[in-house]
Amino acid sequence: MTTRHVVRWTEAGEECSARWFSESGEPPQRVVIADDRMTPDNAYRLAHEGTAMLWRGDFRNARQLFGELKLRADHALGRVSLSRSSTEAFRQYRQAKSERAHVLGMLLIPFERNSVIPLPGAPDVRQACTEAYGPGDEPFVASLRDVLQALWAHDQRRKGFEVPSLGDRIHPHFGVFTPVRRDEYLDLVAEAPLPSRTTAFDIGTGTGVLSALLARRGVKRIVATDQEPRALACARENLDRLGLADRVELLRADLFPPGRAALVVCNPPWVPGQPGSPEECATYDPEGRMLSGFLSGLAAHLEPGGEGWLVISDFAEHVGLRPRSELLANFDAAGLKVVARTDARPKIPRAFDSTDPFHEARAVEVTSLWRLTVR
Repeated sequence: MTTRHVVRWTEAGEECSARWFSESGEPPQRVVIADDRMTPDNAYRLAHEGTAMLWRGDFRNARQLFGELKLRADHALGRVSLSRSSTEAFRQYRQAKSERAHVLGMLLIPFERNSVIPLPGAPDVRQACTEAYGPGDEPFVASLRDVLQALWAHDQRRKGFEVPSLGDRIHPHFGVFTPVRRDEYLDLVAEAPLPSRTTAFDIGTGTGVLSALLARRGVKRIVATDQEPRALACARENLDRLGLADRVELLRADLFPPGRAALVVCNPPWVPGQPGSPEECATYDPEGRMLSGFLSGLAAHLEPGGEGWLVISDFAEHVGLRPRSELLANFDAAGLKVVARTDARPKIPRAFDSTDPFHEARAVEVTSLWRLTVR
């Protein structure tokens, strides 16, 4: 488990507490007991007011109630009146989505030791929760939303997803970005001309998929970094499975490893902003820190004649959060020049969904691989 807070409630006249696990933050301050008699309307009202419900009924009814909460939260999200300004509208929509996530996190599930749910109709979630949270060595409480995410992540990890440009499958872990819905950047990296096959750095490796692609393309030595232990464990497992572990060194670091490389690759989060949940960390880059850190440090980590590959979407430009001129100015300030740029359209359903409030931005969004060298 990663969060050692405590959630407290009153039950049958007694003060109770348990360890709280959440990927999203602090335990709720108000908790009531709920069971199969709870109606969707009452549950939504309580959740909207900030009162969490610790479930004591049938687990299957909890899942059904969660579905009803989701319907109401989605309906409320669809009624949000957005500004005509794309930038302000995006901020408003993000705030509304944060409120939706808060509501959906208010239905709580109790756990006994070893991640067993002591409710009728509960599935066996031990493996999924151990993979997501670590050993369940004591009773704890988690939101049903987090439990369902852990089950989904376990299924993704078990099945993996096909990467055509790799000719193999990648198996993501809980909390590690899964490029199954946005894999256009993988083709860009697989097809760009390599400046050299000697050394490469993979900054923010995640699942290790870019390191695997580079190794399969013949790069002899790769150093892959990430600051998240769960990402490094995921990358290690994938590289071992692919038979590439001897070509890739994994290192916990914030951005760059020591030394220089002929190629340095980075696919940072593409929207400047604060992530509202762990699954948004691959999309939102607080104050653009990872992007600016990569650009400002790139020249010092390139070998003579080497290239930095920045792979990033321009969605932020289309909603007014980062103009193209700012990105180009950052290249210039870092002493970098653009050798070439290749583009690809994201392969996501929302790009074709006219009901999406940012359909126009998504319809013209492009992911680019910028090939950068020292000026």
